[in-house]
Amino acid sequence: MIAGIRRVLLGRRLRTDEHEEQKIGPLSGVPVLGLDALASASYGPEAALTVLLPLGVFAPHYMGPLSAVIIGLLVIVYLSYRQTIAAYPDGGGSYSVASRNLGRGPGLLAASALAVDYILNVAVAISAGAGAIISAFPGLQPYTLAICMALLVLIATVNLRGVREAGLLWMIPTYAFVVTLGLTIGYGVIRTLTSGGDPVPVRAPPTPLAATGTVAGLWLLMHAFASGCTAMTGVEAVSNGVPIFREPRAKMARRTLTSIIAILIMLLAGIAFLANAYGISATRPGTAGYESVLSQLVGAVWGRGPMYFVTLASIVCVLALSANTSFADFPRLCRVLALDDYLPAEFAHLGRRLVYSTGIVILAVLSGALLVAFGGVTDRLIPLFAVGAFLAFTLSQAGMVAHWRREGDGSGRVRRSMLLNGCGAVATGVTLLVIIVAKFTEGAWLAVVVVPAFVLLFSRIRRFNESIDREVEVDGPLQLDDPPPPVIVVPLKRLDRVGRKALRLAASMSPEVHVLHILTQEPNMDPLRARWREYVELPFAQAGITPPRLVEIASEYREFFDPVLQYVRRLGAENPRRYVGVFVPELVEHRWYHFLLHSHRATLLKGLLLLRGGPQVVIINAPWHLRDRDPAPAPPSTASYARTT
Repeated sequence: MIAGIRRVLLGRRLRTDEHEEQKIGPLSGVPVLGLDALASASYGPEAALTVLLPLGVFAPHYMGPLSAVIIGLLVIVYLSYRQTIAAYPDGGGSYSVASRNLGRGPGLLAASALAVDYILNVAVAISAGAGAIISAFPGLQPYTLAICMALLVLIATVNLRGVREAGLLWMIPTYAFVVTLGLTIGYGVIRTLTSGGDPVPVRAPPTPLAATGTVAGLWLLMHAFASGCTAMTGVEAVSNGVPIFREPRAKMARRTLTSIIAILIMLLAGIAFLANAYGISATRPGTAGYESVLSQLVGAVWGRGPMYFVTLASIVCVLALSANTSFADFPRLCRVLALDDYLPAEFAHLGRRLVYSTGIVILAVLSGALLVAFGGVTDRLIPLFAVGAFLAFTLSQAGMVAHWRREGDGSGRVRRSMLLNGCGAVATGVTLLVIIVAKFTEGAWLAVVVVPAFVLLFSRIRRFNESIDREVEVDGPLQLDDPPPPVIVVPLKRLDRVGRKALRLAASMSPEVHVLHILTQEPNMDPLRARWREYVELPFAQAGITPPRLVEIASEYREFFDPVLQYVRRLGAENPRRYVGVFVPELVEHRWYHFLLHSHRATLLKGLLLLRGGPQVVIINAPWHLRDRDPAPAPPSTASYARTT
């Protein structure tokens, strides 16, 4: 049943040789890697307007200049990343670029910044999608967190099905978002121009809060700029995800990046223009009267008719699904880190659908924890969001400068490339400082703490893996100096079919078998001692095999695990050159619900032996499957180690 449910949810298993069929082109690349950037056109301007709330009706007037600066910065970053894609067609994310050109420390810093960025992107995107739903249906506000968690489970499940499936599934809402919001902006611009710059809204936006001032100071503008820069998040996703494109990968990736940036610039410029024209300000997030900026804008242009709901539906889908960018890139970042021993090896293994399933699951868990911690409200997460993104931008561009300096031939093209990446590094670095200073007390301090914590975590994992490698590394051929057979220990409660199978197997491996029976004060329904000679010793003797030794240990406090562990460790000390093999008889159930009805003492014993048994202990499963049958008796000549003659 479980296998059937998994197949329905995740699809059939994909063979390794089907990997190329999962590659995508620019048409699917925009939904897979561009949703974060496109959706940020919604919460970026809204975050800036939220900061400008004290200006009341004057707040929208500042959106034009702020958006112009952000768009200029976006163009610089875009041109820089086009070069990164060409220079690193195998995936030139910040970690790869910084590690190869700046060293291990900057590389780990970039990886940590990216990890924080991806985790926060999922939380911000989903909470923004929930906010858009609540704008259309205010009665759902008490269920904000529940809506967020449902969206998170949906997106994680779809991504576990594979990159290609996610691209195909998200294609319709992505291009519906571009078309409907593009029509809204286009029609709004036409109405504004034909009305002499003062259009009458079809549905009036909420009245702005009373202004506490009419002129924005430098500090307030820094705050607004820092919040608005979240509209640039997601730009790096394409350079990280170059390997998921079909050949020619670099060309396909650059086309995808160009499409994403062109659409994003159109949306940012259009939203800023119409917000000023219609006098649209932000409303307080998390309050009863909250309505998103895009909901106000669409209502002002179209009213609350069918076009409003179609557009809002596409906005909701894209806002929520923009988390897909992180689900496409975060597992790949984890894979590269795992290959460099900064994460466990499981992160580098492809799952049933040729995606890095471990990274997807971990991302869902971490972002879900953030949503719970912050109550699913986007604005509370914005200060944390931009720090990681711009730190990654800066390190990537600085790494590209070092790349051109080392790899370049001194030509004019190389000098221009170096200058462009240098400008990108300076611009994003200055922006990063502005964001940290402006948003430090509002939560950016947490990102400043979390990023170094990730660096420390990755470093510790690498150090641990290196210590393991040193411990197990050996030179020279395998040495076999007549190894003695192991001492076998078989813990038994009674001589049932499960125990008999373990005894038969033990007798075939070693002439020295110890059957360990722990005696408690409970009534013994099947005493081994009473049946031992007839059921065990005589059959062994008749077969010419050394009989097992029955060892009975009284347990005053009815303990089982400690007496077994003590006996096994004592055997190891008495036989320093021999392995101690512990056979664990275990009943195997056929149905999943049988798991709830049987004792799991065998599983616990195996775990304790692994942790506390000692270096000589070898654990051997001796399973008995329900409805199995005893094997036919074998001829005496088949016995191996246990022969007495």
